[in-house]
Amino acid sequence: MNMGEGNSIERLIWKSGREMGLYVQYGCGLCSPDGWVNFDTSPSLRMKRVPVFGKFLTKVPWPDTVKFGDIRTGLPVADGSADGAYCSHTLEHLALEDLRLALKNTFRVLKPGGVFRLVLPDLKLLATEYMNDSSPEAAMKFMEHSLLGRPNRPKGLSGLVRSWLGNSEHLWMWDFESLSAELANAGFTNIRRAQFGDSGDENFAKVEDVGRWTSALGIQCQRPA
Repeated sequence: MNMGEGNSIERLIWKSGREMGLYVQYGCGLCSPDGWVNFDTSPSLRMKRVPVFGKFLTKVPWPDTVKFGDIRTGLPVADGSADGAYCSHTLEHLALEDLRLALKNTFRVLKPGGVFRLVLPDLKLLATEYMNDSSPEAAMKFMEHSLLGRPNRPKGLSGLVRSWLGNSEHLWMWDFESLSAELANAGFTNIRRAQFGDSGDENFAKVEDVGRWTSALGIQCQRPA
């Protein structure tokens, strides 16, 4: 962690002379609410951070408060410092090995008793909808909704680069049972299904979007106290 990152995180922990707690979001996209330390791995974010020329390299309107950080390799956040962590439609974009690294690194940054909430597509729901759909379009809808298929192959150098850097495809899908087992293996306890807005902590209301939770799988768990 460099000094600038450390100072900005300290300012979030302490506000108006009282401790507010540290909340970390990764895979945040353009959702960068006050009171949270927000990270993303988008190549366009890294380009925008290039001194002087960054604003000419991408048109994506990244907020200045979004930091570049990769949960797979570890975020620039001190071990055992975060009261809460959150990710929305992020983990399904990771390969299985990277998912396991991400969960271990999420566990690492949380305080004992810290809460981790996540939401992502529900494989069991998608599969159930597919099995119950007798229309000729059933398979097409499943592949589209799960993002497991490609309507076309990347063409040309620019297409290959966008495909390689974009990370828009789903690499591993989850249901509650399988992801709960991975969370438990990473050390998390009190693993339960979560619904939009049921965290009991008003800080999560700043990052949760009801549209991202609709027909999706939400889970809440904790680092043991």
